[in-house]
Amino acid sequence: MWWKKLVQIWKIKDLRQSIVFVAAMLAIFRIAAHIPIPGIDAKALKDFFSANQLLGIMNILSGGGMENFSIVAMGVAPYITASIIFQLLIMIIPRLEEISKEGEAGQRRINQWTRMLTIPLAAMQGYGLVALLRQSSAQIFLDLTPWRLLMIIVTSTAGTIFLMWLGELISEKHVGNGISLLIFAGIVSGLPQALQQTFLVFDNTQLINLLLFVFIAILTIVGVVIITEGQRNVPVSYAKRVRGMKMYGGVNTHLPLRVNMAGVIPIIFAISIILFPPMIAQFFLTAKTQILVSLAEKTIALFQNQIFYGVLYFLLVFAFTYFYTEVIFHPDQIAENLQKQGGFIPGIRPGHQTVDYLKNTTNRIILAGALFLGIISVLPLALRSFTGITTLAVGGTSLLIVVSVVIETYKKIESQLTMRDYEGL
Repeated sequence: MWWKKLVQIWKIKDLRQSIVFVAAMLAIFRIAAHIPIPGIDAKALKDFFSANQLLGIMNILSGGGMENFSIVAMGVAPYITASIIFQLLIMIIPRLEEISKEGEAGQRRINQWTRMLTIPLAAMQGYGLVALLRQSSAQIFLDLTPWRLLMIIVTSTAGTIFLMWLGELISEKHVGNGISLLIFAGIVSGLPQALQQTFLVFDNTQLINLLLFVFIAILTIVGVVIITEGQRNVPVSYAKRVRGMKMYGGVNTHLPLRVNMAGVIPIIFAISIILFPPMIAQFFLTAKTQILVSLAEKTIALFQNQIFYGVLYFLLVFAFTYFYTEVIFHPDQIAENLQKQGGFIPGIRPGHQTVDYLKNTTNRIILAGALFLGIISVLPLALRSFTGITTLAVGGTSLLIVVSVVIETYKKIESQLTMRDYEGL
């Protein structure tokens, strides 16, 4: 029973202290997310975010801090961007790839460079957000002087570094990934307010729509669990080898290939691409050349079209799923390691045939993952269209993050319990 597992966790002193510490860090994060930067019209800012769906994923990554324009308005998005950049650079630059293979010492160096890159990225994203808000029709900034602009950028950058530090403190407790838990806390914290707004405007005519909404949400959660845990087990056999007087190998195992290797990274990539054209167009609305103004207005109107936005979003997520899987999954290295260890896939020759087999198998199973991520990304638009409920439009990306973090945290806590069981033996 689940309650017996909770009692078991609570009885282990260091594990209990770790969980309490993580809860305290998340509480500090939520307090910081409600401390606004001075000089902002909070109502105008909230109305602007509610009318702009393209900024939804950025607000999710900031844990709601961007919508409040708090001291942690940028959230952990710059750190995630820096991490993605270094993941791509490791695949491109041989020297970085060598450093990443140096074990813990190499990983520490890359982590330090990632932190350093986060600082200028946070400053640039902070300035970009201020520039975007200034170009909007709403009067969000009461009096934006150059000195106040500098203070906003410095404060938001410091807030990102603070959250990055909190995330690393949480990760050190080995009960979950710190950055993921911060995003998880931001998503979950907005649920009570959404429920309250839904029931305030609820009437009997919306009962069927509400039930349909709940059914789709439950179905989505089940789908997220299935896809997140889904994997294709490729059989692997190891040949028998004799060393001295002992015989090694001769075992059969499997190589797990996950259906969704990319996680939520393709969605983040896609939303970054979609945000770019309308964000640039905002700067040309006040241009002196009428052609530029007209082109900017048409660009913004095009991206506000729900059909165009949904189709483009789906296609980008689908394409980036294959791209990012290609970046992080290296069948040639796997085939080489198997050959060095005396392993082989039954019926497949080692070497190029193993590489081709892994590529073909991966491409087939990633198709399901890419389609799933694409559907998840446009799910909020479908829910708004079919149910008409805008106050409780559960984002597919939010559900994917929440369920993935819960599964990951559960597995880490379970591994901590298993480790202590072995210590008892």
